[in-house]
Amino acid sequence: MAVKSAYMAKKGPKPEKSSKKSDLANSGFTADEELKAYKDMLLIRRFEEKAGQLYGMGQIGGFCHLYIGQEAVVVGLEMAAIEGDQRITSYRDHGHMLACGMDPKGVMAELTGRQGGLSKGKGGSMHMFSKEKNFFGGHGIVAAQVPLGAGLAFANKYRGNKNVSFTYFGDGAANQGQVYETFNMASIWKLPCIFVIENNRYAMGTSATRSTAEAEHLGARGEAFGIPSEQVDGMDVRAVKEAADRAVEHCRSGEGPYILEMMTYRYRGHSMSDPAKYRSKEEVQKMREEHDPIEQVKARLLKANRVSEDALKKIDTDIRDVVTAAADFAMADAPPADSELWTDIYKVA
Repeated sequence: MAVKSAYMAKKGPKPEKSSKKSDLANSGFTADEELKAYKDMLLIRRFEEKAGQLYGMGQIGGFCHLYIGQEAVVVGLEMAAIEGDQRITSYRDHGHMLACGMDPKGVMAELTGRQGGLSKGKGGSMHMFSKEKNFFGGHGIVAAQVPLGAGLAFANKYRGNKNVSFTYFGDGAANQGQVYETFNMASIWKLPCIFVIENNRYAMGTSATRSTAEAEHLGARGEAFGIPSEQVDGMDVRAVKEAADRAVEHCRSGEGPYILEMMTYRYRGHSMSDPAKYRSKEEVQKMREEHDPIEQVKARLLKANRVSEDALKKIDTDIRDVVTAAADFAMADAPPADSELWTDIYKVA
């Protein structure tokens, strides 16, 4: 079953009829769900904006890949998760950390290489972990996390629990060989793994239509391995949540893996060092104006009189305060001690 996105450019995926309901305008969130989605997405947006500022000031070193524009994907999927579910992703990972409840102070401290960071200041933007939140990284090697995500799912199956592994990767990673080796094993062993393709249309600076032989539905590649897939409007948090509910039901019932191709869009370059000259300003502005995931929720809240404009401004102010506090904490924190060079490493006797 494929729910194809209607907002993609002419060269991208085209809408098609489906046996499932593809127009989710009336599927509806409760007022509490809508407001939670708004807050969670806005936290990611404001956090990433601050991270971009700190990078520009030289306070964050190395690589830094922002999640601005893609917030609905991880927030919608987290709304379908239960206690014990795992998540693993690539280097564009700050949004995933915040969505699963990791402390913004610890995340920002890690980005700036401080001892209070969630990996003690030694992992940075791309390599952060939280055993408490079942977040297994942040991985810098393209597609390396995909077989690891299947390994997490294997552990769930071995233990006989109902947990699933949310394994995220991008459209560029979808062309890597280990992805298909993983699909094969996950299907054979019926692993409870949800493969989430975050298709933001550009693998670094190359559009999917130029780098991929069949770019209209990357998730359909799973059909060769007997894995069902959906293509979802990843800019609409309701669509993401609805598809996520189907996927987790499939996995938790013992039916094996599931692929969700989230059609999304990043507003910034691939990383902070990327000027993104491979696309027009008009293209980015059109996405912002017509499909921004946060503005969609805001508009629905106001139209349904579920919240006032003043209340939304207060939420934004409160979230900005949280992000400012995280940045202040990071800036005041000390770097790791020299002795940390010898901790958390493998040693061969």
